[in-house]
Amino acid sequence: MDNFARLLKESWTLVEEHRERLSGHFYARLFLLDPDLRQLFPVQMSGQGDRLLEAIITAIHTVGDPESFDEFLRALGRDHRKYHVDAEHYATMGVALLDALRTIAGDGWNLEYDQAWREAYAAISEKMLAGAAADENPPFWHAEVLTHERHGPDTAVLTVRALQHPLPWKAGQYLSLEVPRHHPRVWRTYSVANAPNDDNVLEFHVRSPGAGWVSGALVRRVKPGDLLRLAAPMGSMTLDRASERDILCVAGGVGLAPIKALVEELASYNRTRWVHVFYGARRASDLYGLAGLRELVAAHPWLSVTPACSEEPGFDGEQGDIADVVGRYGPWTTHDCYVSGSAQMVRSTLRVLAADDVPPPHIRYDTFGEL
Repeated sequence: MDNFARLLKESWTLVEEHRERLSGHFYARLFLLDPDLRQLFPVQMSGQGDRLLEAIITAIHTVGDPESFDEFLRALGRDHRKYHVDAEHYATMGVALLDALRTIAGDGWNLEYDQAWREAYAAISEKMLAGAAADENPPFWHAEVLTHERHGPDTAVLTVRALQHPLPWKAGQYLSLEVPRHHPRVWRTYSVANAPNDDNVLEFHVRSPGAGWVSGALVRRVKPGDLLRLAAPMGSMTLDRASERDILCVAGGVGLAPIKALVEELASYNRTRWVHVFYGARRASDLYGLAGLRELVAAHPWLSVTPACSEEPGFDGEQGDIADVVGRYGPWTTHDCYVSGSAQMVRSTLRVLAADDVPPPHIRYDTFGEL
């Protein structure tokens, strides 16, 4: 297995810096092999189309440790039911992927690399198909927007109710969302911002400072009564109920969403674990969820919230990047740690936790990018 993983990583270095060409060749070959597949993808392939290839590449890199990633691959298969892919489509995608890799790698490609990727793709597609076959839920849920609140020019908090079928999720998980009225067949992942409930209502926090397709529509165009589509929940940033360790939660911007869900779930049963939430943003106006967090603090003596701003000198709270603030309050060696925010914020916080010698199994995190 070590040699197998080595071959995958070694061969990936031949194409890693040419992701755009790899993606272009993959889809050109895919649609040439099966023109009917084109209708499963958005009209504009830029950005969103790459997500399927990114998912395949991510899955390929998990095969070096199949037991740890078995559930990830099965969840990925369940998630891909939203695209209406079947076993025949997986086989076609495998042919297109190998052809793209060979072409972009050029003379550096060899038979060993080819066989390693062939076996890896066979392994992940088998697990993904098994996950899809075992799922008794619909490929996606229709959901109605109930409320929509704007917070500044580029952030919105909305609630939706999944219709017809119960949608099971765990606090801390994320799912894919589509706005079919504005951008059909374009999916984007968002964390659920509330704990599971009997009403089938989910809350999402969305930020779109640019012209992102799905995020832009959710912030600026969606209104109560509109219909969305939700795919199967994924993610492992969930609570370990068997743990007795105190909890550190670090949220940046709309990374607050899964942290809020975790705190809500803890509020339903926790009596013994101290929970420390650090919530950071550039300016005080970006701390849109602070009032709600303070309401939870008032109701639960085991909870504390520390807000911080990095670009507002007059802020009545902590100053600086949230990772640095967390470092000043450490050490966090004996805590379960949950981190959610931008990739840069998460990396900085993970470095702080590593310096505190927090065991990696006690750290769970999610990153948020922009579409």
